Amino acid sequence: MQDQTYTPPSVVLATIALAMATFMQVLDSTIANVALPTIAGNLGVSSEQSTWIITSFAVSNAIALPLTGWLSRRFGQLRLFIISVSLFTFTSFLCGIATSMPELITFRALQGFFAGPMFPMCQTLLLAIFPTVKRGAALALISMVTVVAPIVGPITGGWITDNYSWPWIFFINIPIGIFCCAIVWQQLKGRIDTTAKLPIDFIGIALLVLGVGMLQVVLDLGNNADWFESTQIVIMTIIAVIALISFVIWELTEKNPIVNLYLFRDRNYTFGTIALVISYAAFFAINVILPQWLQIYMGYTAIWAGLASAPMGILPLILAPLIGNYAHKTDLRLLASISFVVIGVSCFLRANFNSFVDFASVAEVQLFMGIGIAFMFMPLTTIFLSNLDDKQVADASGLTTFLRVLGSSFASSLTTWIWNRRADFHHANLTEHVSIYNPGAVEYLDKMGGATQANLSTVNNLTTSQSYLMSLNDYFYMLGCLFFALIIVVWFAKGPFIKSSKAPEPAGGH
Repeated sequence: MQDQTYTPPSVVLATIALAMATFMQVLDSTIANVALPTIAGNLGVSSEQSTWIITSFAVSNAIALPLTGWLSRRFGQLRLFIISVSLFTFTSFLCGIATSMPELITFRALQGFFAGPMFPMCQTLLLAIFPTVKRGAALALISMVTVVAPIVGPITGGWITDNYSWPWIFFINIPIGIFCCAIVWQQLKGRIDTTAKLPIDFIGIALLVLGVGMLQVVLDLGNNADWFESTQIVIMTIIAVIALISFVIWELTEKNPIVNLYLFRDRNYTFGTIALVISYAAFFAINVILPQWLQIYMGYTAIWAGLASAPMGILPLILAPLIGNYAHKTDLRLLASISFVVIGVSCFLRANFNSFVDFASVAEVQLFMGIGIAFMFMPLTTIFLSNLDDKQVADASGLTTFLRVLGSSFASSLTTWIWNRRADFHHANLTEHVSIYNPGAVEYLDKMGGATQANLSTVNNLTTSQSYLMSLNDYFYMLGCLFFALIIVVWFAKGPFIKSSKAPEPAGGH
């Protein structure tokens, strides 16, 4: 990356505002989840209909992210940031005053679309105000926010819903959004921001909207519709695949593509992105399956499940600044490898959980995993951006963030599906031993008072709980292996990754 640094009147103030905008956007992707039952009850709809509050945001967000590079060239990076945050804040207000489910879904879709460019633009503008050797610190800050916000989201959403009312999960964005817009504009308005009136790739946009929109709906609704047993899911999958293949072909041959797929010509961008997307998807899977198991089978409330998961954000808060300041003295592939080893080991520790595991044990493993998280995002982000010039950062950040979000959607759907399927497998195996031919089973039922309907139901519930625990153990073992496999992927990238601000740097990606 070329060192074209702009120094605002207060780097600290500009950094705080950009970090808060990132935090607000990432927080909003999870804060509404725990409030869905309350919202559904207040608006008089079913719980199934309320899931569209999440789906509409995710679909629009996924569509907007790949467009970020083109939009930043068309409107300018600072202007795009201000527009996105302003409209995100306004649509948050509209979500809060919605009086019906169609209104709320529409406003959430708009909110998700305007949220799309926010993270890539925050990352781009942060890099613009830090010199090359200090950009590790900027990326470490973004990484820290990316980790902490999804943890805080469900806890905050549950607390607000219980103590106030659900519209406040949207209203809290208003003062933050106004603050971020005012400060960032005041601090960066003197920065030269070039724009270009590029032709609009209508066909590329149409294929992107159709393909990504359909794929996101399939991922969000697949579990409830029993996947490919549903004709609707099959049709939408076919449309998504055809549209996305057509989109790739079109973008590679279009003179002014809406998404710069030629970024993948760069070795570091390709392998850095692969490692980041897969590791984030696996990290996201941990955050999906663990709280579900704690709530459904261990009797935790949503808030206590969140508190058990929250310790993984403690060490990144402490270590991220240190890693950002000293990472340029170390091979970033080594730091990423340390991350994968630590998170992989934490997965193997969870693979040994049993039904007697206590809160402290769960929290301790989460705390340990925080070491790995602190070493993951900043090195991988630096690797995939290392050969790109400043003009390519917005394209690269938008495209990688899109793939990361899509990866997390895959992780969410596949985690639930795999967990249920493996639980069915273990349940079938366990129930084979509950018969009159098994002396242990007969003795256990006799101690309960005989093979009555109530006692058999109790045994079935215990079997189901144990089946999901065994499935949980299997899944965490698989995730542990996946993290260790990623060590190989990251070493395909080629250093050095952080260069002297005085040294000429190659512009990759074309």
